[in-house]
Amino acid sequence: MKLWSGRFEKNTDQLVDRLNASISYDQRMYEEDITGSMAHATMLGARGIIPQSEADRIVQALGEILEDCRAGKITFSEENEDIHMNVEVLLTERIGDAGKRLHTARSRNDQVAVDLKMYLRKEIDTLQEKVRTLIAAICDKAEEHLESIMPGYTHLQRAQPSTFAHYTMAYAEMLTRDLGRLADCRVRLNQCPLGSGAACGTTYPIDRAMTARALGFDKPTENSIDGVSDRDYVLELASALSILMMHLSRFSEEIILWSSYEFGFVTLDDAFATGSSIMPQKKNPDIAELVRGKTGRVYGHLMGLLTVMKGLPLAYNKDMQEDKEAIFDAVDTVCNCLDVFTPMYRTMTVRTDRLRRAAAEGFINATDCADYLVKKGMPFRDAYTCVGRLVHDCIAGGKTLETLTLEEYRAVSPVFDEDVYQAIDLMTCLLGRTVPGGPAPDMVRAHIAHTRALLPSA
Repeated sequence: MKLWSGRFEKNTDQLVDRLNASISYDQRMYEEDITGSMAHATMLGARGIIPQSEADRIVQALGEILEDCRAGKITFSEENEDIHMNVEVLLTERIGDAGKRLHTARSRNDQVAVDLKMYLRKEIDTLQEKVRTLIAAICDKAEEHLESIMPGYTHLQRAQPSTFAHYTMAYAEMLTRDLGRLADCRVRLNQCPLGSGAACGTTYPIDRAMTARALGFDKPTENSIDGVSDRDYVLELASALSILMMHLSRFSEEIILWSSYEFGFVTLDDAFATGSSIMPQKKNPDIAELVRGKTGRVYGHLMGLLTVMKGLPLAYNKDMQEDKEAIFDAVDTVCNCLDVFTPMYRTMTVRTDRLRRAAAEGFINATDCADYLVKKGMPFRDAYTCVGRLVHDCIAGGKTLETLTLEEYRAVSPVFDEDVYQAIDLMTCLLGRTVPGGPAPDMVRAHIAHTRALLPSA
C-alpha cells in the first residue's frame, strides 16, 4: 500500500506505477535525501514538534540506512516510487511508528527540491574541479610553446602570426568563464527550500534557518511557492553546461583538423585514438569527435528542460519530475567528456615544424608589411593596397613576401627599403605584438600566470 493511498479506493494501474516511478534514476540522491531528513528530524526534535527521543531514534536509524546504502546493502523498490518513499519505508520498517513522524511539517515537494539542490551543488563542485584540471593542462602545454609560431586564422584562412601558446590559451579563457558561470549558478542555487511544504508552508513552528544551516545553505528561500516550483537552478546549470560543451566542441574541432594529414599540427597519443576496421593506415580522432557529438545531447537536455517548464502554473506539477533524468545525464555527459578530453590533450604531441611551415606559407605577415609602410608615413589604406598587390604578385610568381627582391618591392612603392625584411620576419612580427592579450611571449606568459592564479587547487 502506498503511503499516500488513504483517500483512494483502488490501486493504481501497473502502467501508471511504471510511468510514475522515478527510483531508477533519483536513487542517486539517496545521500542527500537521508542527510536532509536527518536535519529535518533534528529540527523537529529541537522545536518540540516531535518528542526528542523519537527524533534521536530517527536520526540514528537514518544514519544506519545511509551506511547500508553506501555499502551496497540496500535494494530500492519501484513499488515505493522514488527515493523519498523508499527511505521512509525503510525507516519505518526499522523503528516502527516513530519513523512515521519524520514527514511531519514536510512535503515531498520541498523534500525533492532540497535533495536536488544538494545533489547539484555537489556536482557543480566536481565539475569545477574537472574544468580547472583542463585549464591547468592547457597552461602547462602553453608554457612549452610560447615561441612556437603558427598562423592565427579568421574564416579558417591564415591571417596573422600567433603561437600555439597564444592560440590555445584562448580556450583557457573560455573555460575560465565557464568556471564563473558554474560558480554563479551555485550561489543562486544555495537557498534552502525545506520548510516550504507542499506550496504554502506549514502551521508547525519549524525553524527553517536551522535546517538551512545544517545542510550548508546560505539561507532559506524567501517564498514557499517559489521554493517548491523553482527549477531555474536546473535550467541555469543546463545552460552553463551547454556553453561549456560548446567550448569543448570547438576545441575538439580544432584538434580534429590539426591531427589530419592536411594540417599535421598535432599527433594524438595512441591511447586516445582509434583505428579503422578496414583501412590499416587510419588513426582516427574519435575522442574529439565524440565530445563534439555529445554537445548536441547536452543542448537537447537544455531545450527539453525549458520546454517542460515553459507552461507550468504555480506551484508544483508532476511535469517537474522530468527535470532529473535530463540534468543528471547532462552532468554525467560533461563529466565524462572532461575526464577523457584532458588526458587526450595532455598527451598529444605538437609538431612545431608543421606549425612553422604553415606560418611561413600563408602571408600572415602581410599586415605587418602594411604597418611598415604606415610607420614610414603612408596612409593605411594606401599601404593596404600596396601590400595586396605584392601578395597578388607573390601568388602569381610562386613566391613569399620574404623571397621578393627589393626591386620588386620598390616597383610597388619607393618607400620600401632593406629594413623591410627585418620588419616582416615572423619572429619580429610576433615579438612586436606586445599589446596586452597579444601573442608576444611575455604577454602570453603573463596571461598564463594570471590564469593559474585562478586555479588554487590545480
